[in-house]
Amino acid sequence: MNFRNFKMVGYVVYGRGAFNQLDEILEPNRKGTAPMIFLVDHFFENKELVNRVPAKGKDKIIFVDVTYEPKTTYVDSLARQLKDEFGTVSGIIGIGGGSAMDLAKAVSLMMTNPGSSADYQGWDLVKQAGVYKVGIPTLSGTGAEVSRTTVLTGPTRKLGMNSDFTPFDQIVLDPELCANAPANQRFYTGMDCYIHCIESLTGTYLNEFSKSYGEKALDLCREVYVNKNGWDADSDDKLMMASYAGGMSIAYSQVGVAHAVSYGLSFLLGTKHGIGNCIVFDKLEEYYPEGVKEFKYMVEKNNIDIPKNICANLSEDDFNKMIDVSLGMKPLWENALGKNWESIITRGKLRALYEQL
Repeated sequence: MNFRNFKMVGYVVYGRGAFNQLDEILEPNRKGTAPMIFLVDHFFENKELVNRVPAKGKDKIIFVDVTYEPKTTYVDSLARQLKDEFGTVSGIIGIGGGSAMDLAKAVSLMMTNPGSSADYQGWDLVKQAGVYKVGIPTLSGTGAEVSRTTVLTGPTRKLGMNSDFTPFDQIVLDPELCANAPANQRFYTGMDCYIHCIESLTGTYLNEFSKSYGEKALDLCREVYVNKNGWDADSDDKLMMASYAGGMSIAYSQVGVAHAVSYGLSFLLGTKHGIGNCIVFDKLEEYYPEGVKEFKYMVEKNNIDIPKNICANLSEDDFNKMIDVSLGMKPLWENALGKNWESIITRGKLRALYEQL
């Protein structure tokens, strides 16, 4: 049997106020006058957090547009801009939600690997280590801070750059940074973690490693979204650790139906990952009956709106594009339904599911 020997994040610092240590964390990783590049979610433009970024010398802060999921064209243009302006950089620091962190991972890799980031969408296609990279989440749930992938929408598919070179060298987990997140966004991202856990814990790839992390992450999600009334600082602490543990859980297993289907939505409609997962999971009683029941309770308890009818006016060609992207996520389907998944999830069945969304 071949066991996966997977790469983890190099260093982790956790705690309220940990962001204040960023300058001393970066200092030993500076290479001469080559700058550190801070890719900051555009949500923080003109906000207080930007004044705390320890930029100095030639360092540059770039506000990244994460209105839509990161595209390979955007990654390529950022990497090209940095190469043209600086030649080389000391490191890339991603500050924001999953999209900002995924951009940071991808740009780091494209500073040292030739061609387009679209060439590396798949498993173990990246050949060179990227430049030093740091992930700093300001939303909790995606697990992007610990994953070995950076999910990108390319010209023909939505697929990650899955490789041992993708994980961050350093992550800074500071729950204070999540304090002012919009309630809906916080819920959608938190549900990404909850759905990770349900898919991992009910999947055919399940093992004690992923189970240990997944069960803890699920407990923390329930404490925040089922047991608590209202949001407090403790909720941010718990959800940040749920995101970390949820990401670790799928590192040694895999996600399932909700993710496979939501990838199609993201590719065609640009639906953000967290909200896409919620839209899909809401209709998956057939696959995750207990999880969907609890999810619906959490939606109601937290007064969240799940968008409806987003596939109402799509063409035949649109449905086929989504189905093609979704069926391309073979490890996800196998984890969810077993090795004979192709006899269970037909194009017709998937089409009927998309029509419900």
